[in-house]
Amino acid sequence: MSQRLTQLQTLLAESPEDAFILFAIAKEYEKLGQPEKAVEQFEALRRSNPDYVGLYYHLGKLYEHYDAIEKALSVYKNGMEVARKLKDHHALGELNAARLNLEDDDI
Repeated sequence: MSQRLTQLQTLLAESPEDAFILFAIAKEYEKLGQPEKAVEQFEALRRSNPDYVGLYYHLGKLYEHYDAIEKALSVYKNGMEVARKLKDHHALGELNAARLNLEDDDI
């Protein structure tokens, strides 16, 4: 386990609902080459804080990594709904582009 992951888990123990810490842990697992752990963390974040729009792009990409195309598309579409609700046009554009690229590749 990396020192950074240990630090993040300590912070999470102090603030278990902190969305940024959950996101950072997921990204750290991804960086460490543990995509399955990253998916678990992103899904936990999605359950606890579904309006954390940044998670959807990264979770979708992980599902693409596993060739779970339908899951990836669903995640992108859910993220687009959140981005619309939050009026986050940047995230909406990124999620839509990822969705369109995946749909084009799937044809």
